[in-house]
Amino acid sequence: MLNAAQLKALSVFAIFAIIGFGPISPGCLIGMYVVVKRPDWFHRLVRGIYDYSDNADFVSAAEARAARIKSFAGLFLLFLVDILPLPVTPVIAFAIILSRPRWFYRTVRRVYGQMA
Repeated sequence: MLNAAQLKALSVFAIFAIIGFGPISPGCLIGMYVVVKRPDWFHRLVRGIYDYSDNADFVSAAEARAARIKSFAGLFLLFLVDILPLPVTPVIAFAIILSRPRWFYRTVRRVYGQMA
């Protein structure tokens, strides 16, 4: 069963799939913004999607920085791939939102570091 956060995220990425044809990928741009600025709204959204209690391990500043660099690089490469007239980012986002893999939650925890 989908929760409210999953439905919100799926709705947004469905819109991104429709408007994402062309050289600009809104999903990747927002993802890169999230990695750089680490806004509270994204962390709340992920926690809502996963519905986990926050009993996470300590994440050092160095680990958080490394996760941010790797995540930004991955999103930038995805942004380049999304230049093709095929919306790749929304398809990946749908899979993550629906399957809720643990690796994604751990990556968000590392990106946010001790801010989370």
